[in-house]
Amino acid sequence: MIAAMLVSLFLIAADQVLKWCAMTYLKPVGFIPIINNVLHLYYLENEGAAFGLFEGNVYILVVVTAVLLVILLIAIIGRFIRHPMVVWALSLIVAGGVGNLIDRIFRGFVVDYVYFVPIDFPVFNLADICVVTGTALIIIYILFVEPRERRKKHIFIR
Repeated sequence: MIAAMLVSLFLIAADQVLKWCAMTYLKPVGFIPIINNVLHLYYLENEGAAFGLFEGNVYILVVVTAVLLVILLIAIIGRFIRHPMVVWALSLIVAGGVGNLIDRIFRGFVVDYVYFVPIDFPVFNLADICVVTGTALIIIYILFVEPRERRKKHIFIR
């Protein structure tokens, strides 16, 4: 658990450094193609949540995000969640949530800077990657790991 929380702190710091770099170096030029027509750095100030949802409702997003983060932290620190995969997944979600929450509180918007051109996916950032990765790990756990562990316990009970 301690290692997962330390990685969360590192990811929060990395997210904030990358956003500072985007504001300092990318904002003046708008975008920089990394791989032409595939991956671009593109400066965007997102005032909403994922895909621009709840745009202009910063206070609601701050409160909802803060409440969810407190619940996740209690679950992790209180050891209510014991499976390592879920602890790591929740730690990634916490890192991403805190990274974007910092933006919303201090800037009034989230700084996004990664744009995947071929599928015209919305511009995103490291914090978003953390949240999506953590969520994907939880889905994998629910669909594949937890049922297998339940079957193992059931076999040993008989």
